[in-house]
Amino acid sequence: MNYRKTGQFYGDTNQKLSMEGITLTDTVYTLPKVDWHYHENAYFTFILQGGLTEGNKKEVYTCTSGSLLFHHWQDPHYNCKPDVFTRGFHIELNKHFSDNIFSGLTIPEGSLHIDNPEIKLLFYQLFKETKIIDSNTPLVIQTLLLQVFAEMQQNRKAATEQRPVWVNRIKELLYYNGLENQSLQELANALQIHPVHLSRQFPKYFGCTLGNYMRKIKVEKALQLFSDKTLSLTDIAMDCGFADQSHFLRCFKEFNGMTPSQYRTLLS
Repeated sequence: MNYRKTGQFYGDTNQKLSMEGITLTDTVYTLPKVDWHYHENAYFTFILQGGLTEGNKKEVYTCTSGSLLFHHWQDPHYNCKPDVFTRGFHIELNKHFSDNIFSGLTIPEGSLHIDNPEIKLLFYQLFKETKIIDSNTPLVIQTLLLQVFAEMQQNRKAATEQRPVWVNRIKELLYYNGLENQSLQELANALQIHPVHLSRQFPKYFGCTLGNYMRKIKVEKALQLFSDKTLSLTDIAMDCGFADQSHFLRCFKEFNGMTPSQYRTLLS
């Protein structure tokens, strides 16, 4: 079985950065099929453009732009890529990763498909940092990764807790149907709970207000569409449920610290 060392992925490397136990690689995938292989390090794969299918011993994932996977070290898997331009952003955690501020973190076992929009937004910020490198970049990347692992730990903890049925139901409603502007009353009706109860209890389970969570989903959905050159920023804003271009601009800058056009330029 093939074995890949730090920073080695199947394709053309656009960029590779290494810092204190972390290696970040921007790769264009070039092979239609990659047979079973494993990597030296635990790592994340974040699909920036295009798509691929990845399989391991337990599951097969169909990945599109915005998909996020985590692999434990030496976890075997294979990949198949359709005839489309596909680009991935990888963050590897090498043997020195836990020697500094990350000591004590628990690295998940196996392979994971991560669909949390808040974690995905953090990865778009991580990618941005690799393109605007300055003296603060290592600090920002470490801070963002700590937030990623905190969110993952919170997700694992939540999975073992007894939660109201509406909590999981609203995640599905907002993520898969959340591009339409829904009122609090409409959401409460769909969940069969009182709107006051929904408004008060939502931050307890999601760490932010309902309105802010919906904005995060819209911004993350917009970022997935940035690689589609046939769509203008106005098209993307409308497709993702923003009231207008100025609303899109305000929300995007709040979560990404730059305008949509500036980020799209970084991506290209």
